[in-house]
Amino acid sequence: MKYAWRNDAFAKVTGRARYADDIKMPGLCHAVPVYADAVHARLLRIDPEAAGKSPGVLGVFTAADIPGTVKFGQIIRDCPTLAGDKIRCHGDVIALVVAETRAQAMVAGDLVKCEIEDLPALTDPEQALAPDAILIHAELGTNLVNEHSVRRGDVSAGETASEYIIAAEVTTSRIEHSYLEPEAAVALVRPDGVVEIHGSMQHPFSTRRFVASTLGLPLAQVEVTGTPMGGGFGGKDDTAALVCARAALCAWLLKRPVKITYTREWSMRESYKRHPYRMRYRMGLDAEGRIRFVYVDMLADGGAYCSVSPWVTWRSTVQCCGAYEVPNVHCDVRAVYTNNVFCGAMRGFGSPQVNFAIEQLIEIAGQKAGLDEITIRRRNMLQQDSVTVTGQQLSGHTVSLRQVMDRVLAEIDYVNKRQNCSFGDPEAEEWYGIGFAISYRGMSLGAEGTDFNSAIISIQPDGSVILETGIHENGQGSESAMILLAAEHLGIDKNRIVYRRSSTSTIPDGGTTVASRGTLMGGGAVVDACHIIQDKIGAIIRRKLAVDPAHLLFREGFIYDEASARRLCSFNEAIGWCYQMQEYPYAFGVFKAPQVSWDEHTGQGNAYFTWVYGCQAVELKVVPKTGQVVLLNMVAAHDIGNAVNPAMLSGQFYGGMAMGTGYALFEEFRHQDGKGISSNFHNYRIPRATDLPPMTAIIVENPDPLSPSGAKGIGEPTNELMAPAIANALYRATGKRYLKQPIQPDRRGAFPQRPKENLSTPELGDGSLPESDSTDRIKED
Repeated sequence: MKYAWRNDAFAKVTGRARYADDIKMPGLCHAVPVYADAVHARLLRIDPEAAGKSPGVLGVFTAADIPGTVKFGQIIRDCPTLAGDKIRCHGDVIALVVAETRAQAMVAGDLVKCEIEDLPALTDPEQALAPDAILIHAELGTNLVNEHSVRRGDVSAGETASEYIIAAEVTTSRIEHSYLEPEAAVALVRPDGVVEIHGSMQHPFSTRRFVASTLGLPLAQVEVTGTPMGGGFGGKDDTAALVCARAALCAWLLKRPVKITYTREWSMRESYKRHPYRMRYRMGLDAEGRIRFVYVDMLADGGAYCSVSPWVTWRSTVQCCGAYEVPNVHCDVRAVYTNNVFCGAMRGFGSPQVNFAIEQLIEIAGQKAGLDEITIRRRNMLQQDSVTVTGQQLSGHTVSLRQVMDRVLAEIDYVNKRQNCSFGDPEAEEWYGIGFAISYRGMSLGAEGTDFNSAIISIQPDGSVILETGIHENGQGSESAMILLAAEHLGIDKNRIVYRRSSTSTIPDGGTTVASRGTLMGGGAVVDACHIIQDKIGAIIRRKLAVDPAHLLFREGFIYDEASARRLCSFNEAIGWCYQMQEYPYAFGVFKAPQVSWDEHTGQGNAYFTWVYGCQAVELKVVPKTGQVVLLNMVAAHDIGNAVNPAMLSGQFYGGMAMGTGYALFEEFRHQDGKGISSNFHNYRIPRATDLPPMTAIIVENPDPLSPSGAKGIGEPTNELMAPAIANALYRATGKRYLKQPIQPDRRGAFPQRPKENLSTPELGDGSLPESDSTDRIKED
């Protein structure tokens, strides 16, 4: 494996990296948000008088001070920069107080008074759909945010052909992103009238749209530059953009630089979460254990604002049946407005929820059909040229589900260890379990939207290189990956390349760094830019040396004629010739994602142009007296195409498994009547280092022919499997299925105690089951 390398490592470990809150400048003042203690209410009046007289206060601003549009949103414009006529959730900001110091602003913020008229609060998505439910956004005429469907085959015929039918309801929780750095932004108005923003955000361009809309300015009059981020995981898009827009509003009105830095409490109160789901599944299998149909209805709590709920829930439909061939599918998913804190993008983007369900249901179905967990998956998993539930044939790339699953099962010694599972043995002091889960995940935006990206390479006269892309560095190491790709294709040392962090004024909008698209899309643009540079150098070499440039080889700082293996010149010499001959060694590269297709009415089409395949497994034990879960070992394998930076890639594996652990066992953003109870990490539990076991990352490489770099991506696939793997392992430890997340195993006495004689487990692959598991024909509702 190549050694670990990051271009930003030195600055970060020495503390020299400047995060948003580190920015200082002359005349900088500070703003803080003001909230009302209401979940759903009419906002009748705001009284800023006492706050305005507080020492150091420069202004108190409300929605009435917004010169542009009060509401914005990436899909539906329903989210106010500042709440004006109505409060729709406890995280709504009703005013901003600006003072010379942050301490002064916080004191004054407590002095802002408001008059409200409480309205009934809807906190249950089922109730929000009731015909007589109060409308959270009356202008929309409904509390339904969106709905998507998948229709394939004939579910009734599939049910008739089924020998075994199972049904289950699975629920998942609302969870916090838990990035270490809360939201922060600095805004100023430059002498040329351009509003300049620096902030901790995932997507400078969507931030620019929020700011421009709020101020009523053209996009060209707003320049946004992202700062190093202390984590995001999908959570620094809408909320971060709102914080930037508020800072910009204050700077625009005061004509002074303004900083907003959130406390953890403000961040958790206001920031969007991962959607909680309620999923009702029915699945049928024939006598050989092949899935004949799946019927599923999913309901997602979108909270008070739309955000990206339509895109999140759309992905849930695409993956509603997991990584399995299902000829007959009826799937509906709806997102609903409630008065809870709104939900949006989070690492996994609609797939952790459905994988938590489907990867348990496949095992329950296998038991009914008399098949163990390996056999049932092998019998139904997607293979080369399989057709997905959306009608897409998986061709043009390597479908490696079996490969990744077999690698994980061999590494963790699953077959042998499976025989040691306890299944709630009443005589055991500790219960042992092992489990795994598999998935496939579409890469890039897919049918969510048009997807393309750009990169700029500018080679200086001395042969040093400036690289810039439309991909934002969120802390995951995308800049390093881009540098490594450019170095490889230009045949030069990576230390000759300087990555320039772009702003919205220096490179076109390349889309947000989501959907595991950073290396795939940004890397594709970098490779294209390198090819343009190579072509330019080739034309110069033809003129200078009369050599056919068709077979040039760029390697280790030199350029060779590949046909004769003759060294033609150094890279620096070639660059010097470019400048001498008035040819700029400059390139603007673009990667356009291959076309996809989608029918919104039937949920059929080629949803994504390529896919990542993965498997994760876990060993654990449960202490029956306390219900404590102790994780012993984790293994993950993912096919990422081409590994650009393997050591950094492994870090993504470990982080994804850690977050999946939190999702399985600990995390739930708790609230009461719409008001968040979880306010900081003392009452919101995330995994600690002591909770995590040794981890093994297996990188599977099948370079993707549709990716110019051969790479795909890994950020999200690693976060969608550990929760169901843990759930499956807990079943084999306790003998009890857990279909509600987070999982909280009961103490001894609450577990179903299986008779000692029925605890023996069969050899895997022979199709048999313990005696306590019925294999009779079952038709369940």
